[in-house]
Amino acid sequence: MTVMAWFKKERKPKTAPRERREVPADAWEKCESCGHVDIREKFERSINVCPECGTHKRFTAEEYIELLTDEGSWKELFADLVSVDPLQFESYPERLAAARKKASTSDAIYTGLATLEGQGLHLGVMNFRFMGGSMGSVVGEKIARLARRSVDKKLPMVLVCTSGGARMQEGALSLMQMAKTSAAIAQLKRLAIPFITILTDPTTGGVSASFAMQGDVILAEPAAVIGFAGQRVIKQTIGQDLPEGFQTAEFLLEKGQIDDVVPRGSLRETTARLLRHMRRKRVTARPRTSSAA
Repeated sequence: MTVMAWFKKERKPKTAPRERREVPADAWEKCESCGHVDIREKFERSINVCPECGTHKRFTAEEYIELLTDEGSWKELFADLVSVDPLQFESYPERLAAARKKASTSDAIYTGLATLEGQGLHLGVMNFRFMGGSMGSVVGEKIARLARRSVDKKLPMVLVCTSGGARMQEGALSLMQMAKTSAAIAQLKRLAIPFITILTDPTTGGVSASFAMQGDVILAEPAAVIGFAGQRVIKQTIGQDLPEGFQTAEFLLEKGQIDDVVPRGSLRETTARLLRHMRRKRVTARPRTSSAA
């Protein structure tokens, strides 16, 4: 063997490198409460409820419509109503245009006609993506029209509420919607037409001070923030520390301000059952087959 053979390195054939699989950044979801990280699809399958700790992440208005209606039954009403700028508020037209583009809807609430487990109903679902679900003239008008239509058609009405409060860009006009919606809802109560409200995170300001808390039955999702003024404002005003869990759905249930806290997975079934009960309709039980030989 020559001296050079000692220094000669035997070359082994290289194997093809493994194909690197890139995982999209948006494929994962993290729970803000417990830090659990999982595939986004798993969160979606559990209707945006953390599979580890049960925390309810925010749901879109479109998802609530899908959850609370029978497939193919939804028909939107009053979709042509749009906000104007009555006070010539600075940059309000631009804010409205940006909100319409972001939320893909005309204003901060969807209103429509649908069925839920075969029962006809009028449904309104507030859209937090549209300027924080703020209540302006269009939101109030849509709810009032939906209530009047419920009176005419003798159909129950369900509202899914989420809002940061009245829309400041419309000033006193937005505050007037509290009285207008309350007057329309009073007609429902006078004729004993069922009215259910579902409070989601957050439901605050003028919305919580009017139609959101006027349901014959008031439901709320777990841990939803519900109240009028913010906790910091209240604390500064009264000069006292607030109780633990103040302004959560569970706290309000304990104090008797709402009727029940319902997990999202049970929301459809609970709402349908309440409507049957309030309309005095029962599900016909299937006859049992005899086990005798």
